[in-house]
Amino acid sequence: QVQLVESGGGLVQAGGSLRLSCVVSGSIGSINTMGWYRQAPGKQRELVGAVNSGGSANYADSVKGRFTISRDNAKNTVYLQMNSLKPEDTAVYYCNLGTVWGNYWGQGTQVTVSS
Repeated sequence: QVQLVESGGGLVQAGGSLRLSCVVSGSIGSINTMGWYRQAPGKQRELVGAVNSGGSANYADSVKGRFTISRDNAKNTVYLQMNSLKPEDTAVYYCNLGTVWGNYWGQGTQVTVSS
């Protein structure tokens, strides 16, 4: 059974930084995409960024230059380094794993950026 556990959320002032981590357990295969989505109150869930098993990453325009996604395949872990945070980055952040067998989600971690 595949499980995703996020950590690292919290409250930070605008301009600050946070690092999210997501550890994946279970059989996930060698070809997959790991990513982060977020959902703010009253809004749809949106892609923040994703990285495939080859290391290629893509980002939402709103976070380019501020956020960096990375992965450690040996640890089945994906990270999201968030710098220069803005109040509009406030949301629940979800880890996502896409495999040939299906799509999996973590439980979410709250990120709140105060102005």
